[in-house]
Amino acid sequence: MRDLSGIVKAYDIRGVVGEQLDADVVRDFGAAFARLVGGPAVVIGHDMRDSSPGLAAAFAEGVTAQGVDVVSIGLASTDMLYFASGKLDLPGAMFTASHNPAKYNGIKLCRPGAAPVGQDSGLAQIREDAEQGVPDAEGVAKGKVTEQDMLTDYAAYLRELVDLSGSRPLKVVVDAGNGMGGHTVPEVFEGLPIDIVPMYFELDGNFPNHEANPLDPKNIVDLQKRVQEEGADAGVAFDGDADRCFVVDERGEPVSPSAITALVAVRELAKDPGGTIIHNLITSHAVPEIVREHGGVPVRTRVGHSFIKEEMAKTGAIFGGEHSAHYYFRDFWRADTGMLAALHVLAALGEQDGPLSALTSDYARYAASGEINSTVDDQQGRLAAIKAEFGSREGVELDELDGLTVNLPDGSWFNLRASNTEPLLRLNVEAADAASVAALRDEVLAIVRG
Repeated sequence: MRDLSGIVKAYDIRGVVGEQLDADVVRDFGAAFARLVGGPAVVIGHDMRDSSPGLAAAFAEGVTAQGVDVVSIGLASTDMLYFASGKLDLPGAMFTASHNPAKYNGIKLCRPGAAPVGQDSGLAQIREDAEQGVPDAEGVAKGKVTEQDMLTDYAAYLRELVDLSGSRPLKVVVDAGNGMGGHTVPEVFEGLPIDIVPMYFELDGNFPNHEANPLDPKNIVDLQKRVQEEGADAGVAFDGDADRCFVVDERGEPVSPSAITALVAVRELAKDPGGTIIHNLITSHAVPEIVREHGGVPVRTRVGHSFIKEEMAKTGAIFGGEHSAHYYFRDFWRADTGMLAALHVLAALGEQDGPLSALTSDYARYAASGEINSTVDDQQGRLAAIKAEFGSREGVELDELDGLTVNLPDGSWFNLRASNTEPLLRLNVEAADAASVAALRDEVLAIVRG
């Protein structure tokens, strides 16, 4: 029996093509998924990686062998696949490894209406079935594969959700990182009063210019420089499967995802007063403060899209944001879409005369460290040491919703979490100013790294 524990992650399937992922394994994943979700059909999309079309076809073979039809939408961003799942009310499979290097690929799965499939909602069962091998269904006709173009409908739907018709003309540099943003951005922005300056729009799963991970500062250097050279109003970078967006202002300075979360939350609350906004526990404390100031109800969750989507469903939340630049919208089937977040930011910018730096400064109240990773042998032991050190101090509040969050009396805080997949501890620190962040960061790391 196969052991697929190395590639079936908490929220998706991901591995090295040819070593961990091949057509045979993927065919069984398709069959197992079809058995899990039943008929009538599964919608499948794929990114621009060299291996993606073949793997998507193998998955489709597994699905149709169970008597379930396939709707193939071809090249797609992940949020375009979620759109197709929502619009067609079908379960979906997206072939992408997001920002991972070219040798990787993976599968993101969802139920009808873009509802997530994770370890506790079907992924463990899919792994178990695929490990044993899934025989073709007996006594049923093989499913059919049809092709359907969803790009035009996807773009039109996004433009319905955010009205940019009244925007002043904007010049925006977009770095697609040779990923799927190069496919979707031209269609989404067609006819809008926005002059797009394209960077790396050529679809290339080998990522010849830089990794398609805009959260890593080295991958937005080209964008920052180009924004300044062009005198642009803003810059936007997408990751490989274009479900995350990262924003830089007219100076080329990064805008924190927490500030974007707060900005979009305010816009959504203006449409839906008193609504609930989800934020994970390592977004800035400015987010819940601003949500409350605008009459909304902030709800704090663990890190991870399945937790966000679950809480959105439970609370009826109108919007959710994560520090990782994932943004979730009730009006987009509670799924994450970086494109819709980018449209909101540009609409907010175009509705007033000031620069993006002035607009976003209203939503950035504190200094933050960003995520700092430490390789440690004993994750729980180091967490226990931090808990013992800070828990004994007067006025300190501890919270173990996700890892350990330590709130200090002066308003500064940090969260330390163990990685699910690597021997890492991830640290995020926030305080009133950069000097306070640095001091608290160094104090925590001295204990973590011993």
